Amino acid sequence: MKHSVKHDLDPVLARRATEKAFESYAERFANYSPTATWSSDRRCEVGFKVKGFSLKGAIEIEPHEILMDLDVPFVLRVFKGQALDIIEREVRNWLEKARRGELD
Repeated sequence: MKHSVKHDLDPVLARRATEKAFESYAERFANYSPTATWSSDRRCEVGFKVKGFSLKGAIEIEPHEILMDLDVPFVLRVFKGQALDIIEREVRNWLEKARRGELD
């Protein structure tokens, strides 16, 4: 399932906001063992653990949107929407901080 979050930032700032969003998510939801590995300037491989299962996906920074895609095992599909909603909330929060010049 792909999901996108629209933005109006330059790609470098959008990536910084995305990184901050994931750092915040990782702190708040450490029990899900979130991981993020940037494989290029635009693509980040992400992972989570829920109820003994691994969820993997990717985040891609595009000029006007941030694309998220999670590959979720069938038995955990009920968590997919919840995970995307939480990630989207974090991303939107940090995109707004970036617009206001509040990134560290």
